[in-house]
Amino acid sequence: MTAHLPHLGSGLGYRRELADGIAASGNAVDWLEVITEHYLFAPPDSRQALRELRRGHPLVPHGLELSLGSPRPPDPHYVAALAELVGEIDAPWFSDHLCFTRSEDISVGTLTPLPRSRAVARDVARRAQQVQDEVGVPLILENITYHIDLPNPLSEAQFIAEVMEHCTCGLLLDLTNLDINSRNHHYDVADFLDTIPLERVVQVHLAGGTQDPDGTARDTHSAPVPERVWTLLAELSARTDIKATLLERDQDFPEDFAEITAEIDRARDTVGPRFAPPVRRAEPGAAAPAAGRGRGAR
Repeated sequence: MTAHLPHLGSGLGYRRELADGIAASGNAVDWLEVITEHYLFAPPDSRQALRELRRGHPLVPHGLELSLGSPRPPDPHYVAALAELVGEIDAPWFSDHLCFTRSEDISVGTLTPLPRSRAVARDVARRAQQVQDEVGVPLILENITYHIDLPNPLSEAQFIAEVMEHCTCGLLLDLTNLDINSRNHHYDVADFLDTIPLERVVQVHLAGGTQDPDGTARDTHSAPVPERVWTLLAELSARTDIKATLLERDQDFPEDFAEITAEIDRARDTVGPRFAPPVRRAEPGAAAPAAGRGRGAR
C-alpha cells in the first residue's frame, strides 16, 4: 500500500509570503506541499512557476475540492487534470480531505464533516480508491476539524478506520486537527490513536491556532505549533513510520523566517534519523517563484 513510499523529511506548506524565506534557507526545508487548486487549471506561467519550484524541492499537491463525501463521484475533468499535475511534478503521493465541499454543482466554501456511518465510509472509500487508481499514485486522506458534532453511529476514529478498511489509500494525520477536535468535543486522543490504523499514516500536518474566549479551539494556521501537538508527534513517531511532516502557516507570518525553520528542524529531530535531508536539485538562494494564492488548507 504505502510502505514503499519515500521519506520526504520535514516540509512546509508553500505560500507566496514564504517564497523568499524558502529560497534563502538552503536545505532547511526538505519538501513543499502546494495547494492543488492553485495550479490545476492554471495559466501556463503559473505551471511554469510550479516546475521551477520543483527543481528545488520535492512537491506534493494537497487538494481542497475533490469532495469525496459528495453524493456524486468526483468530476472526471478534475481527476484527469489532477493526474496530469501529479505526473508533471513527479509527486510521490497526493492528498485531500475526508469531507465534502460540493453539493451538486455548488461549492459550499468550507471543509464540511460527513455523517459518520459505515455506509458513508464505504462510499467515500470507493470514490477514493477510484481516484487513486485513475491518478496512479497513492492518495492520502486528511482528518478535518469540525465545530458541530451531531449524533453519529461511529466516532471520528471509527469512521476513519472504516474508510481505511475499504480502500488502499493512506492517511494524512493532521495532529493539530486531532488536538483541536479532542479538546472541543472532549474525547481521548489515546483512544483515537488506538482505533485508527496507524500503519496507514504517511504524512502529518503540524500547525498552531487560536482559542476563543469561551475556550473553543480554532485551526487558524496562524501561530507556532503548541507543545501538545509536539508531544503527539513524538508519540506517533514512536509507533509508526512517518514518511513526511508538514508545517502549515497561512497568516500572521513571522518577520524572521528562522522561526519557521526552527519548527521544521524540530519536526525533523522529533521523527529522527529516518528524516535525513534529501539532496537538493537547485543551489541555495535560487529564487523561489511567487506562485500560488494565499488560501491555505486545513
